[in-house]
Amino acid sequence: MKLNQLKPPFGAKHKKKRLGRGDSSGHGGTSTRGHKGHKARSGYRLPFNFEGGQMPLFRRLPKRGFTHIKEEKIEIVNLNQIEKLFNDGEEVTIDKLKEKGIIKKGECVRILGEGNLTKKLIIYGHHFSKKAKEKIEKVGGKINIIEEKKNV
Repeated sequence: MKLNQLKPPFGAKHKKKRLGRGDSSGHGGTSTRGHKGHKARSGYRLPFNFEGGQMPLFRRLPKRGFTHIKEEKIEIVNLNQIEKLFNDGEEVTIDKLKEKGIIKKGECVRILGEGNLTKKLIIYGHHFSKKAKEKIEKVGGKINIIEEKKNV
């Protein structure tokens, strides 16, 4: 047997449907698409959320709440995160927190007192919780509050 004599077994391959080739193709003049209308034309596609004329889900569900335009996105950082990534005597700035991947944007950073702090650090932030302030000052660290930018 040679390579040019190889053939698939009987029934393994089907002939491709040749649509749009007239009555002799076996699929009629309309090529199995029915008569006229949107579905008979090329390029027809239903919208992904179409439910057959039924009221769509996004219109059946009630609206809830709203998004405030000038809402400030507050990034929360806990003391235990700072403890892991910073060395004794280091400055903890917003840029360094971004570099280490603790915060993403850093529009407004709030330092919370979860976890223990054993290192003497200088921490910059927009807001500090009472617990965080106590823990930082107890170890001998320093707090620097950054003034917020106000949109005019």
